[in-house]
Parts: sequence; C-alpha cells; structure tokens
Amino acid sequence: MYEKYQINELKKEDAWRLFRIIGDFVDGFDVMPKYLPAITIFGSARVNEGDKYYEAARKLAYMLAKEGFTVVTGGGPGIMEAGNRGAFEAGGSSIGLNIALPREQIPNKYAKVQLNFHYFFSRKVMLIKYASAYILFPGGYGTLDELTEVLVLIQTQKLKPFPIFLYGGEFWNGLVDWIKQQLLQNNYIDREDLKLFKVMDDLDEIVNEIKVFYSKSFEESL
Repeated sequence: MYEKYQINELKKEDAWRLFRIIGDFVDGFDVMPKYLPAITIFGSARVNEGDKYYEAARKLAYMLAKEGFTVVTGGGPGIMEAGNRGAFEAGGSSIGLNIALPREQIPNKYAKVQLNFHYFFSRKVMLIKYASAYILFPGGYGTLDELTEVLVLIQTQKLKPFPIFLYGGEFWNGLVDWIKQQLLQNNYIDREDLKLFKVMDDLDEIVNEIKVFYSKSFEESL
C-alpha cells in the first residue's frame, strides 16, 4: 500500500515536472532567436569586480557588443556579471539565463533580458544552441561541465562546430597538458579533438577570430 502511494506521488510529480521542462524550452525558444548573433561567456561565479578575469570578461563583452554580438551568460555573479556588464556598458544586447542556486540565485543587474530556468539541461541548451562562439574564463565544476559537454556535442557531431576559446593560459594550460598526457596518449581522444578549442590570452585576437568565423558562416548560409 505504501509503495503504491509512493509510485502515484512520483507520477504526479513527474507530470508537473514535464510542464516545467516544457516551460523552460518555450521561454528560451521564444526569446533567444531575437538576439542573434550571440556569444556565450562562462566562468566562475566567485570572482568580484577588480579581479583580472572579471575585468577581462567585462572588456571582452564590451568589445563583442560593439561588434554587434549579443552577450549571453548564466545570469549570475562573477564572470557572468562581468559579461553582462560589459555588453550593458557598450549599449549592446545582454542576456542572463539564470537558475536558482546557493551562489547564483540572484540575477545580476546588467542583463537586459533575464530568463529563469528550473533545470540545468534546458538552460544549457539555450546557452549552447544559439551561440556563434563559446568563451570560457576560469571557473569551477560548472565551467568544466559546460566545457566538456559542448566538446562532446561537437566531437560526436551532434552540434555544428563553432569556436571555443579558453581565456587565461596560466589557468587552462595545466588541464590541456593533462588532456594530452592522459586522454590523447591513452587513445581516449583523437589528435583532431585537440583542435576543438583554443587557449588564448589576447582579447583582440578572440574578437577577430569570432568575426571571421561568423562572417564565413553567414556567407555559407546564403
């Protein structure tokens, strides 16, 4: 009897969860296409104004917005705030895709458009699907999760390739060395898979590569 009650309650919960999932996707699919081309910026929620990575993300977002790109972030503090802030200060479009978390539950004030998601997976679809490029600043587990997920999607041809930049060589080079020594040497990935991302420290070069990629993609779509 008790087990039957549990099963019925789970069914009710799953039914309501389905509506929340649909709601997440409906909101994203309705809003995101209006703000193309878009660049997604990710990184730690734990850095503050004045941190070198915060200021670099802010400057990069400013530069991208001046070039006509919408800047998309996870909508929270830290690097996400810096990305939205740079675009805001440039007078460009800025989107924050927020989710309720202990350190990120309050959306930053610089995103002109705010979307709130119930689930990580629906939020990540919106962060990835509409991006013309993906820029990752130093961060923790969440940032690594975003990096590895998008790499897998491109590696398995579930997603059309687009530029992935890891900003901050002093932070990322250790991970890249580990990938080469452990994943590549043990044949867990192919050498071509190392070309799916670039470690870069020059903001101008990142912007220029994004512009070239987007122009080429736009021409091919005509």
